[in-house]
Amino acid sequence: MTQQYRITLLPGDGIGPEIIAIATQSLKTVGAQLDLTFEFQEALIGGAAIEATGNPLPEETLQTCRDSDAVLLAAIGGYKWDSLPRNLRPETGLLGLRAGLELFANLRPAQILPQLIDASSLKRELVEGVDIMVVRELTGGAYFGQPKGIFETETGVKRGVNTIAYTEPEIDRIGRVAFETAQKRGGRLCSVDKANVLEVSQLWRDRISALAEDYPDVELSHLYVDNAAMQLVRAPKQFDTIVTSNLFGDILSDIAAMLTGSIGMLPSASLGASGPGVFEPVHGSAPDIAGQDLANPLAQVLSAAMMLRYGLNQPTAADRLEQAVLGVLEQGYRTGDIQSPGTTLVGCKEMGDALMQQLDSIA
Repeated sequence: MTQQYRITLLPGDGIGPEIIAIATQSLKTVGAQLDLTFEFQEALIGGAAIEATGNPLPEETLQTCRDSDAVLLAAIGGYKWDSLPRNLRPETGLLGLRAGLELFANLRPAQILPQLIDASSLKRELVEGVDIMVVRELTGGAYFGQPKGIFETETGVKRGVNTIAYTEPEIDRIGRVAFETAQKRGGRLCSVDKANVLEVSQLWRDRISALAEDYPDVELSHLYVDNAAMQLVRAPKQFDTIVTSNLFGDILSDIAAMLTGSIGMLPSASLGASGPGVFEPVHGSAPDIAGQDLANPLAQVLSAAMMLRYGLNQPTAADRLEQAVLGVLEQGYRTGDIQSPGTTLVGCKEMGDALMQQLDSIA
């Protein structure tokens, strides 16, 4: 029996429309193979929404996302909006989307693909076999804590304030996602904090340690964030699953991403307790190459695979998209960001064509 899904597409800005077109085509192809029907609807977010409505996250977009089975986001932002007040910048729309859909858990894998191992800036022997999942808390911490702002003191001096705050329930829910993720992987979880100087991190460590009693099959360890950053580039294979706060996760997941050689290859999933998740590549909107057929669509396609796996419970379809990505890399196709000697340089559209051929051969 045909299974139907309603997918909201958020092309956003820069290269977003180019790469999401490839992912949409991939979903249609794999859907036809496996009797899955996707109803796609586009909505505005980020700079595109600002230009059309003056709001980086129109209420209509948020409601459309809420009414979906899953949301596939491309990229937001660009230089032209950097001078706007913070509440009107594209990034505010993304934060609003996460909060509006109550997406508290961000899953960001960093896996070394054999075909791209020499693209890493680290030595082959350090990164070969690396397979890390960063579980980042997404709706609390420094980005959402109150009070925050730039205030003028009694002496006329301006003072910037951001509050890092977490409650026990906020820590517990992201902790459970992390433990359950580790159970499905290598059974090792490293919790990253700064408990030696931050009280909020001490509470984080206490709660994660308490949760470990419910997951005896998971080996729990703790690292301070500065040491974790160092260890990621010193000996990354020691990590399996990492759980950490919003601010620390933002930084560490980008470090983990670069172990793979290109941030342009990595997907992510943002999930809540219920309702649709948001699936997006971790790279930016790359406005400098937008519209020039230079973008790498593979992270967007892999984000669609994560959507199938984690959002729609369609692992067979997810496997096919991932196999197609590996297939085009094995054939030597590369966009500019991952090109190496002896490979074939292609543009976004040509990479998409190669992906469709791979999907056809898998069927």
